[in-house]
Parts: sequence; structure tokens; C-alpha cells
Amino acid sequence: MRPKTLDQYIGQQHLVGPGSILRRMIESGKIASFILWGPPGVGKTTLARIIANATDSPFYTLSAVTSGVKDVREVIDRCKAETGSMFGAGRPILFIDEIHRFSKSQQDSLLGAVENGTVTLIGATTENPSFEVIRPLLSRAQVYTLRPLDDNDLRTLLERAITEDPILSRSKVEVEQTAALFRYSGGDARKLLNILDLLEQSTPHGEKIIINDQVVTERLQENPQAYDKNGEMHYDIISAFIKSIRGSDPDAAVYWLARMIAGGEDPEFIARRLVIVASEDIGLANPTALLIANATFDTIRKIGMPEGRIPLSECAIYLALSAKSNSAYMAIDAALAEVERSGNLPVPLHLRNAPTALMKKLGYGENYRYAHDYPGNFVVQQFRPDAIAEKKFWNPCSNPAEDIMLQRHKSRWGDK
Repeated sequence: MRPKTLDQYIGQQHLVGPGSILRRMIESGKIASFILWGPPGVGKTTLARIIANATDSPFYTLSAVTSGVKDVREVIDRCKAETGSMFGAGRPILFIDEIHRFSKSQQDSLLGAVENGTVTLIGATTENPSFEVIRPLLSRAQVYTLRPLDDNDLRTLLERAITEDPILSRSKVEVEQTAALFRYSGGDARKLLNILDLLEQSTPHGEKIIINDQVVTERLQENPQAYDKNGEMHYDIISAFIKSIRGSDPDAAVYWLARMIAGGEDPEFIARRLVIVASEDIGLANPTALLIANATFDTIRKIGMPEGRIPLSECAIYLALSAKSNSAYMAIDAALAEVERSGNLPVPLHLRNAPTALMKKLGYGENYRYAHDYPGNFVVQQFRPDAIAEKKFWNPCSNPAEDIMLQRHKSRWGDK
């Protein structure tokens, strides 16, 4: 069922549709180096093979799973021996599947050949090239993003499979419903074809193959979650989770939490992020949030999963509904920036410890005022180096808790 021409290719019209960049490139026969980035089953390898069929250029394929630096160099040496224009049609094309699995040294071995035009590189990856491909190689190759197939694309693939697949085309197939089929496929053409294969194999010979939501669900039993704990989706979903809490949407927070739990994410990783959110995004607006997040982390360590999903949900909802403040986060970053700017400013003498007679003689600790000796346990004195005596780092956010803190601060220090 793998397409052999652009006209058979399904999806990615933003790249291969009429007038699009890759279609123009393929039709002209002048292929520039590029990397195809997208989830599994959306046509990365197929597109590379179509290019191989559509051009007169020598075409070489390497898999990053099984190839090493030696294999790369051997292919490059063969490409050097090929004839053809350096920058026109005829330049050898090297396709590397799962290029994100190449080590830095393996990617380095490609640089010279790509830069001097020995080969045109086409890479395919399911991982964000920004993280997985070295910068010098990225600067020599355009990145094109492939999207999951939508329902219309999957419907086209389904119809084509029923009419063109050697087995299904000779069988009686009745399509009653497609919602479950498309949902379990998850925008992945390979998954859809595998599900069709399962339905065909699990139907007694000679009987009609029924495709509806009930049959698909019963045959599959479960929906394997598309979640890579070490890949980009890991970072995308935790980002959505944190931003949902920051944006005070408990329903979204629980949804993304469920996605991570269903995908097998480490619950302690989730709990650690909740502790960070409690400090960074809630902070002084509700200091109790940090206590609850810490308690959640301890609870997860004690009880594990699956019961741990309950305190994780409780904490995520509580944090989402809590008042928000990032003033503590902003204050420490502002102070760190000041330290970077002004360096090691001396500690005022009256704040220094004086454990020896010499230090006392030099004025260490002299004129320090012990706060508890004064009414209200407070007395005005300078606690910052002279150079930043008037510098402010904490700027409270507007919420009931910090409003009280600000009034208390003003009652002591005025408007300083």
C-alpha cells in the first residue's frame, strides 16, 4: 500500500500539494538537503522513496539504527565516484532514516559531504531536530514538518486499502462506522493498515469483514498511548500540563495528567513538576500550595501507582484553582541578575560576624541592632551593600495574601 508517486501520496498537502515547496523541488529534479520531522506513520520514508523514483539521481539509504560512521563514510566514498552535476540533477541523494539516533560523531561525519555538495541529505526523524541534530548539520538542511493524518486522509487510505489491497479487495468488507478506527489510528497510516490487517485476520474465512466502532474496540482491546517518555511529546505534554495549571484550568490540567499517566510517565517526575509549579506560579499568593505539592511528592513515593494518580489529581486541581503569583520567582532572578552585574559587593560591617577580638577591633558587628530588642521585633537598619541600598527585587503581585504582606512591609519600611 506504500504510494510510489506524489499523486498517490496521502496527506501533507502543505509540502506536496500543487505549487508547494517539495513538489516543485521534486518536479524540477533539483533536490536540496532537508530533514523531514513528524510522528510515526505520516509518510516520511514514503516521501523519500517517491523522490528516489522521481529523480535520476543515485539514491542511497542508511538506517541510523543499524549504521555506523564506517557505513556513512563508505556511502560518501561511493557518492564521490558518481558522475553528475555538483549542484544540479544527478547529485547523489543519501536518505538517513531515524537520523536522530545518529551520535554526534556520526552526524559530524556527514558535514563535509553535505557542505561541499558530494551528497544531498534527506533525513527522517520523529524527534525535534533542534534537540537531536547537531547545529552545523541543521544549518545546512531545511527542516520540513509533517503532520498527523486527519480523518479525511485516513478515510482516503481506508478506501484505497479496501479497493487496492490484494487481500481486502477480494474480501467482502462493510464499513459501518469509522470513529473508533480513526481514533485508534491516531493520525498514523501504518496503525490504520495494521488495524485493518488485524480485522481481516480475526474474521473467519469467507465471512464479511465488518468495520464499526464496537468491532474495532473489541478486537484491539486497548488503545496504546502515543507517548514517548524520552521524546518531544514528553516535553510537549508536561509543558501543556504546567501551562494549564498556571492558566487556572483544572479540567485541562487533569486531562494532560491523564495523558502522562496513561503513557507510563514516571509519577515522581510529575510530582516534582507540581512542586516547581507551586513555587514558581503560586508562590506567595498561597504558600500552602508548596506544602501540598511536597506532601503529594512524599505520598507518591510511599504508595506508588496506580493509587498515586489520586493525590496527583488532587494536587493538580488544587494548584490550578489557587491564586497565582510569580513574585518570588521574579525576585530571585532579579537578584541573580544583580549579582551577575555588580559582582561580590562587600557585606556591611555591622552585619558581619565577629568571633575574634581582631574582628571586633576592625568594626565587625559594630552598631548592629538586634531586632528582638525593639518594639514589634523590628528596627530600621541597612541590610544591603551600599551600592544597592535602594535596589528592589521583590515586586508583589496583586492577591489577598501578598496585599497583606505588602502592607506589613510598608508599615515597617515605608515606600522603600
